[in-house]
Amino acid sequence: MLFEKDDRITVWQAARKQPVQRNRVLKEPVVPIASDQDVKKEVDALALGRKIRFRRRSRGLTLQNVSDLTGLSKSLLSQIENDVIAPPLATLIRISKALGVTIGYFFRETEPNQRISVVRRDDHPVNGQGLVHKSSPGGYTYVSLARPIARRHMEPFLVSFDPVDDDKLNYYTHPGEEFLHVTEGRLEFIGADQRIELAAGDSIYFDSGIPHALRSIEGAPSRALVVIYASDH
Repeated sequence: MLFEKDDRITVWQAARKQPVQRNRVLKEPVVPIASDQDVKKEVDALALGRKIRFRRRSRGLTLQNVSDLTGLSKSLLSQIENDVIAPPLATLIRISKALGVTIGYFFRETEPNQRISVVRRDDHPVNGQGLVHKSSPGGYTYVSLARPIARRHMEPFLVSFDPVDDDKLNYYTHPGEEFLHVTEGRLEFIGADQRIELAAGDSIYFDSGIPHALRSIEGAPSRALVVIYASDH
């Protein structure tokens, strides 16, 4: 989907500036729980877990090895490898780093040397197709927008965020940076003791090492273009 100074967050809002308020102390990142059956079918179609297992075994690593490298439990890793749950982006980045690849490795669908990628509108989950992954109930779904490109430095996603109560918010963290541009609805960014409201047309760029959460405040899912740069450090 970490504790740095407030000035590490930069916000550009095209429509208007939103008031910033202090937030409560952030809790530790929460591990997502299993998704519903419809989402599981999409996870099975991508074979994400099988790709992770293949990569792990090809590097001669055990589940315990990957657990030690990522800080994730063997139980969680096993569920991911067996496509029981779909990992949120922050978790997938931690796994990819332990396996010596970028997260793009798990989404590629064509030849690794392809240099141009086109993802048509009909491939998006908005139209009932595409590869959708749901983190936790009340969390978010995401689809990769650059699946054919294997060796890439940016990871673009189309993300749909659900409305979530404060006590059910999941906070995520990973090395790198993120850019988010709201395309539909209204979102709230929570991180570094700040709450920032973002309307359609607004953008935010932030250090993803900050424990952060995002949710729709529209009473219905809100959508955004999210671009992730995962640092090697």
